[in-house]
Amino acid sequence: MSRVLVVDDEPAIVTLLQYNLEQADYQVVTAIDGEQALKLAEHEQFDVILLDLMLPKLDGVEVTKRLRQEKIKTPIIMITAKTSEFDTVVGLELGADDYITKPFSPREVLARMKAVMRRYHDDATPQTAVDNGHVIHIAGLSIDQDKFRVKRGQQTIDLTPKEFELLLFFAKRPGKVWSREQLLEGVWGFDYSGQTRMVDIHVSHLREKIEADPKHPQLLKTVRGFGYTFEAPHE
Repeated sequence: MSRVLVVDDEPAIVTLLQYNLEQADYQVVTAIDGEQALKLAEHEQFDVILLDLMLPKLDGVEVTKRLRQEKIKTPIIMITAKTSEFDTVVGLELGADDYITKPFSPREVLARMKAVMRRYHDDATPQTAVDNGHVIHIAGLSIDQDKFRVKRGQQTIDLTPKEFELLLFFAKRPGKVWSREQLLEGVWGFDYSGQTRMVDIHVSHLREKIEADPKHPQLLKTVRGFGYTFEAPHE
């Protein structure tokens, strides 16, 4: 049974989420402030965290920042108000995997959770595991599709689940130009109309990790007026 940490200081939202998640066979743990959420996420194992932005004691951005600094990779979906766009962007830049705006439907939350958990991996697979053949070698990178691991030579590149999905999407289609809307549909799996900023944030993060000079990218390039392309031949 998957475990979900629900963090919100509004009792009605906590009740709504807990009821619907438990009906869908998730085990739910709740927290009402950032400090409590941080302690739970540090000491217990969760498959996903639903994290409100505006919280007492520590806000959602600070909780996200501290968890990522501690190398806790649990997928985080931020719950935001439509007026908190700046904080949402900051949260994504710090390592949140997705966000959902209030008001929302439980069905949408469940769908978003399944999407972010699909690529979640705790990186516990031993390095000596037998290669099963599901590895893409491109541009000096080794992308293991089953272990959700990316390496350059012997060095592991630490990616979030969504960064991994985005890299894999590009690596399977080198040379093709993709609009932000196409990337939203292909990687996020939802109609995120008008939310293309999310693509730009994740592309920026990915460049920081795979490019020798992120300010002058040689692999993941911008196509002005359209979107992005991954310019790298298969090895």
